[in-house]
Amino acid sequence: MRTIIGIRNKYSSDGSVLTEGPTVWFDTWRQLVGVLSDENRQLLKTMSLAQPQTVAELAKLSGRAPSNLSRTLKNLQAHGLVRLHRVEGSRAIRPEAIATKFLVLLE
Repeated sequence: MRTIIGIRNKYSSDGSVLTEGPTVWFDTWRQLVGVLSDENRQLLKTMSLAQPQTVAELAKLSGRAPSNLSRTLKNLQAHGLVRLHRVEGSRAIRPEAIATKFLVLLE
């Protein structure tokens, strides 16, 4: 049996406000736990509070290696939890947390 878990986010990946239905889906519990690990939720909170201007700045704030952090951010972006903005005139990327609080409903 395939398990699908939905998490509803207030905003879609393009920034528009959603009115119904989950916007992030996970195929397995393991995937949900991996993406919403304590470490990743703390990272989202750090992004929201500190609003780092680059991934390098976020790496310093979080104490995580930039290469590991880049992979994590891409994974969070793929699930619609983070936006990665290219800084104009630079190769730098500015990370933005889209969601920091989660509600999982089980039936």
